[in-house]
Amino acid sequence: MVAKSMSKTKPVKVGKSVKQAIFSWEGVDRRGTRQKGEIVGVSVALVKADLRRQGIAPSKVRKKPAGLFGSGGSKRVSAKEISIFSRQLATMVSAGVPLVQSFEIIGKGSENPGMTRLVAALKNDIEGGSSLGQALRNHPREFDDLFCNLVKAGEQAGILESLLNKIAVYKEKTELLKSKIKKAMFYPAGIMVVAFLVTMILMIWVVPQFESLFSSFGSDLPALTLFVVKISEFFQAWWWLILGGLGGSVYTVISLKRSSKAFNFLWDRMLLKLPVLGKVIGKAAVARYARTLGTMFAAGVPLVEAMESVAGATGNQVYSNAVIKMRDEISTGQQLNIAMQNSGVFPSMTVQMVAIGEESGSLDAMLGKIAEFYEQEVDDAVDNLSSMMEPMIMVVLGVIIGGLVLAMYMPIFQMGKIF
Repeated sequence: MVAKSMSKTKPVKVGKSVKQAIFSWEGVDRRGTRQKGEIVGVSVALVKADLRRQGIAPSKVRKKPAGLFGSGGSKRVSAKEISIFSRQLATMVSAGVPLVQSFEIIGKGSENPGMTRLVAALKNDIEGGSSLGQALRNHPREFDDLFCNLVKAGEQAGILESLLNKIAVYKEKTELLKSKIKKAMFYPAGIMVVAFLVTMILMIWVVPQFESLFSSFGSDLPALTLFVVKISEFFQAWWWLILGGLGGSVYTVISLKRSSKAFNFLWDRMLLKLPVLGKVIGKAAVARYARTLGTMFAAGVPLVEAMESVAGATGNQVYSNAVIKMRDEISTGQQLNIAMQNSGVFPSMTVQMVAIGEESGSLDAMLGKIAEFYEQEVDDAVDNLSSMMEPMIMVVLGVIIGGLVLAMYMPIFQMGKIF
């Protein structure tokens, strides 16, 4: 059993200075039955007071000890969990469930203590008189400007239920698109890693066994065998340098991507120029652009204001920079389709559809159609890429392993001809 959080008491304002934790408790309810469970709170005293107000006489209340990788074994709240939270909240608000009660239900259903704490903090903020938009802004790591701006627009216009549904759809579509892009990028990377590991194993452990056998032959080895033996000797002598260089390169790339906008721009531009994969990444960026802008425009967010959030949502620095330049053009009175055409990164079909949407006054609907089209394009491209990669894996591994086997057995075949 998990106890309810405070509902009638004056809530504790949870911000950056006050951290909630998970407490385990034991006690007796009004019927004299022993109960135990977990509850989110700030201190032992406040948790005991909360339990008493729920009709439970606490006998033991202890803060859960910190886990190996964080407080109370908590995990960071993932984007997927925020997507699920968005859908749950939209469903409950649509059903007429009050916000505080909605947060109580969502918090109890979460298996991640970090998510439980986040929902409890939102609930306490709402009970303290904050609007939902203000409560969300206290947690910028989980709720970006786009999420907060849409909720604020919904509260001001009195259409929170409708906008929560739009947010839920947006989050679900965005997460689905992200998973497809990850699949498209990790698949070829996986092939390279597998091929490299197989090569390392053969060169360090298998080839030396044959090398000791060849030394007793007393004859010249074929050129291919000598080449493989030399590579094997290099791997045996410098394997630590190879692995260290690869690890250092990966670490450097990750560090630069986190800290350098210039590197991100060059990296993303390089990805867009890759064969096959570059087109998939470009289509995904267009889909995210259209989905985000369409959602915000439908919520009544001014176009210039919306472009800031749209730039961050494209997922590609090349498109992000283009959107920022477009925002500057639009702020001077330029039409959206002209600004898109001037950027040089959007397909002509997308520009024409936006122009039709602006002329007909249905820009949000047209952006939605663009997003659906390119999301389907990405889906098809990823499926085709996966189908194409499967035989490529077999070919790459076959060439590597087959070439090594041939190189190792060529001296044996040569000795057979001599005798």
